[in-house]
Amino acid sequence: MRRIPLVMMLLLVALAVSGWDIDRKYDGPKSPETDTTWHPDILPGYEARYVNQAEAFDGPCRSTIVRLRAQRPSRRAYLYVHGFNDYFFQSEMGRRFVDSGYNFYAVDLRRYGRSKEPWQYPYNIRDIREYYADIDSALAQIRRDGNTDITLSGHSTGGLTVLSFAADKGADCGVDRVVTDSPFLEWNYNSFYRNVAVPVVQFLGKIFKNSKIKQSHCDGYAYSLLRQYHGQWEYNTDWKMIYSPPVTFSWVGAINAAQSRLMKRRKDIAVPILVMHSSRKIDGCGWTPEFQTGDAVLDPAMIQERGSLLGHERVVCAIDSGIHDLILSEPGPREAAYDTIFKFIGKR
Repeated sequence: MRRIPLVMMLLLVALAVSGWDIDRKYDGPKSPETDTTWHPDILPGYEARYVNQAEAFDGPCRSTIVRLRAQRPSRRAYLYVHGFNDYFFQSEMGRRFVDSGYNFYAVDLRRYGRSKEPWQYPYNIRDIREYYADIDSALAQIRRDGNTDITLSGHSTGGLTVLSFAADKGADCGVDRVVTDSPFLEWNYNSFYRNVAVPVVQFLGKIFKNSKIKQSHCDGYAYSLLRQYHGQWEYNTDWKMIYSPPVTFSWVGAINAAQSRLMKRRKDIAVPILVMHSSRKIDGCGWTPEFQTGDAVLDPAMIQERGSLLGHERVVCAIDSGIHDLILSEPGPREAAYDTIFKFIGKR
């Protein structure tokens, strides 16, 4: 038993000091954006507004609501929450929902994309429940806009976030159903890392909150998305980086705690849920054609296993040959994902 702490400390030191880092030092004033009125978004046809979210552990923070309203009056709304190293850029997705009679909304969470302030380390959190205020602000706007039927959706860490939101709030979650796209329900590591290494990092994160752990310097997934390589999409690579930045110990602890709490409170989810995942796992670092046919980030089998335990009314399904972000897959699996979503949310 005495050998485990020593081994773990050596492992953590190696992870912490051998990683590459990004220079995000900021010495200027922490003056938040105060204009919270609607303005044209960076995506043509969309509009956006900031929401000031008061003081956080690293200073003032904000979230951003993005919307695209249906051409004909509708009381149905779909709210999308992005994943890690991400932001809302999927213009096609919003238009698909609008064309189907839904008012579409997305939120850029604090420290992501449109919402990131110069003094913030990207994507950092100390508790996933920090995001609940960002979601609640978006839901309040959706209700002010006259919507009465609301679907809350999330991809990857966004999927973990919206499921945690539904579990923690129970019957008071304020939405009619939850849709997830490859939700981050479990670490894609072996049992030693999941059961020993990650909990040790979580513990140390209470003391060394801003110590950082490198991410794999892999480009396979990004190359499967970006049009200039092998994908079909364009986005801001300063906001959705090709190489994920190091994560803080506190971020690891926040995700691990959220996963554990979700499984303990899984039966508190009071609304129907959809859990979608790819049909296969892809291993590797550099791009190969297989990256267009499966999930290169998470393990679909783990999503299937944990997703099947959630809530009281659920649909868990595999999208054949879908990639990690299913709605960014090749045309065939992408259409299958949309068909699955619309069938699920169209139920009365």
